[in-house]
Amino acid sequence: MNQIKGEQVIDLEQPLIKVPYEQLRKSVKYSNKYLDVQMNNVMDKIQRCVKAAEQNEISPEKAVETIDELSEQLENTKRKLKKYWTEENAHAKRLKARVNHLNEISGITSAKAPEFQHWSDTRLNRVIVDYLLREGLTETAKQVAQANHVEDMVDVQLFAQSEKVEESLRNHSCKECLQWCSENRSSLKKQDSTLEFNLRLQEYIELARAGKGIEAINYAQKYLSPWQPTQFKRIRQAMALLVFSSDTQCQPYKDLYDTRRWSELTAQFRADNYKLCSLTSHPLLSITLQAGLSALKTPQCYQLENRNVHCPVCDTDTLGKLAEGLPLSHHVNSTVVCRISGKIMNEDNPPMMLPNGRVYSYESLHDMATKQDGRVTCPRTGDTFTFDELKKVFVS
Repeated sequence: MNQIKGEQVIDLEQPLIKVPYEQLRKSVKYSNKYLDVQMNNVMDKIQRCVKAAEQNEISPEKAVETIDELSEQLENTKRKLKKYWTEENAHAKRLKARVNHLNEISGITSAKAPEFQHWSDTRLNRVIVDYLLREGLTETAKQVAQANHVEDMVDVQLFAQSEKVEESLRNHSCKECLQWCSENRSSLKKQDSTLEFNLRLQEYIELARAGKGIEAINYAQKYLSPWQPTQFKRIRQAMALLVFSSDTQCQPYKDLYDTRRWSELTAQFRADNYKLCSLTSHPLLSITLQAGLSALKTPQCYQLENRNVHCPVCDTDTLGKLAEGLPLSHHVNSTVVCRISGKIMNEDNPPMMLPNGRVYSYESLHDMATKQDGRVTCPRTGDTFTFDELKKVFVS
C-alpha cells in the first residue's frame, strides 16, 4: 500500500476513542449523581433546622451541632468530588492524546513518509501492549507502555479492573462481577446481556450445592423471580435442582452443578466487557498479523522449490506455520517477484529467462554477471550461463 487513506485507518480505530470516552462519561454521570444526592441531603437538613428554629424547637447547642455536621458532610463531599475530578481529568487527557494521535494520520498520504513510519511505530507499541494486557501480563504491559511513551494510548486501568473481576470468578465468587453489572446495568440491558442472571443463578446453585435449601428458595424469590418473563424455563430447572445432590448424574442438573460453569461465566464477562467498550474479541496483534500474512500467502509459499527467501509466509517453521489456516491472498493483477532479490519485476526491472527456463529479475542477474566476469549462476539448479544467453520475458 503506497497511498494512505486516513479516513479508512481511523474507521478501524473506534475502540481507541470509545474506551476513554465511556470511562469519562461514566465518571461524570456518577459525580453528578453523587453531588445531587449530597446537596439534596444538605438542603433538607438546613430546611429542617430553619423550620425548627422558627418554631423554637431547637436549642442553640443543637443548632451548632447540626452546622458542624453539615460542615463535615460538605468537606467529605468536596474530597469525593475532587477524586472524581482527578479521574475525569485523567480520562480527558487520554482521550485528547488519542484524538491527536488519530489526527496525525489524516494529513499523511504516503506510506513512505517519515510521519507515517512514526505513527506506525506508535500503533505497533499500542498493539503489543494490548496483547500483553489481554494475556494478563499487566506489569509487563505497564513497563512496555512506559518505555515507549504510550501510556495514554493503552487501557491498563480497564484491563486491571477486568482482571480483578476475572480473578474473583476464578475463585468462585460473583461479588465483584455483580458489582460490575450494577455499574453497567443500563448498557448491558441495551445489548440484551444475560450475565447478571447467570451470576445470580450460579449463586443459587452454590447454595443448593451446600444443602441450604431454605436460603436458596429465599434467594431465588428475591433475585431470580424478576427474570421470569425471559428465563422461566431455566428458573424452573433451577428450582428442581433442590431435590438433587451435587453428585447427581441426571441431566440437566448434572450440568448445573458442573464447576466448569465458572469458566463460562468468566468468558461471558470478558465478551460483554469487550463489547461494552467496543473492543475486538481477539487481540489487535493477532488480527493485524493474520491480515498481513493472509495478504502475502500464495500457493507457492508451501512449495519447496518456489519459496521466496524474502517472504515471511514461505518460512514454514515460523510465520508460515501461523498462516496455515488462513485463506490465500486474492490479487486481481498478478505480481512477479524475483527469487534472488525479492523485488517486483516490472518495466523498470524486467524478468529475464535463463536457458534452463528459470526466470529472475534483470537487476539481480546484471549484478551477478558484473561480479562473475559476465556469467550468471541459477540459484536453484546451479547451472552457469553467460549474460548474453538471457532472454527478456514479456508477461501478458
